[in-house]
Amino acid sequence: MKEFKYLRAGTINEALTLLNEPGTNSRPLAGGTDLAVLLRANPNLCDRVVDISLIPELHAIQQENGWVKIGAAVTFTEIIENRAIQETAPILIQACSQIGAVQIRNMGTLGGNICNAAVCADSLPALVCLDALAHIQTPAGKKVMPVAELVVGPNQTRLLQGELLIAFSYQVPDPSNRSVFIKLGRRNAMAISRLTVAVIGRMNNLGKIAEVRIVAGAVTPQTNRMNEVEKILLDQYPNQTLFAQAASQVNEEVIRDTGRRWSSEYKEPALMTLMERALASVFSDAPAGKLEI
Repeated sequence: MKEFKYLRAGTINEALTLLNEPGTNSRPLAGGTDLAVLLRANPNLCDRVVDISLIPELHAIQQENGWVKIGAAVTFTEIIENRAIQETAPILIQACSQIGAVQIRNMGTLGGNICNAAVCADSLPALVCLDALAHIQTPAGKKVMPVAELVVGPNQTRLLQGELLIAFSYQVPDPSNRSVFIKLGRRNAMAISRLTVAVIGRMNNLGKIAEVRIVAGAVTPQTNRMNEVEKILLDQYPNQTLFAQAASQVNEEVIRDTGRRWSSEYKEPALMTLMERALASVFSDAPAGKLEI
């Protein structure tokens, strides 16, 4: 691995100053679980890393006025153990619990997982399903955008050189909402996702579907809610036929975005099965189960 310089920032402003210092090609370092691998594969990725892992604001988790805000350097373990997230976003707990091993969860950060923008990032579908916002500090000030718009493709985000992702926020879902995150991998633990499904929803007092949010991960270049699928389900009584129809529409949306590929023969029936199980888990108490291949 090529030598590089290391500096530690104590505040967000200091980190921003270091990242924008002329004559340097600096990258922020949070958990390092992705950056260390990237540097070994591409020694010219940067000539200096700016450690932001000990900035207090980036480790804060706050719940206020119906919103939860999570600092970008919060680790997966900190998310899993946080009471506010447990009570308001169990889908994010489920996703983070399935990332890597304990050691990775202790070091890896939510911000790093999103900024690396791997197609298989487990936290991304959960955050998109929560309609989460990304808070970014730039030399000119702050800006906010949906997480779904921040990540534009495999290993690609809208973050510009010298900008710093500082936090995520999401509005607390209706207390009657239920959610599920299902991950399909080659084994039960320490597996890279082949497919993921995130669903949040609730029924009204008539037993019809009143709200639903659906996201499929690791299947399209950009991770978004599947609006056409959601329309099929809204104001309908949940049943297996309806779930199968919605799952079929999921495949149609994926094919529209990516076309048919060599893996489609496997992924299409697998994705349908995951989606039907997720919808049944949210709307009919059926267990989602664990899948492996």
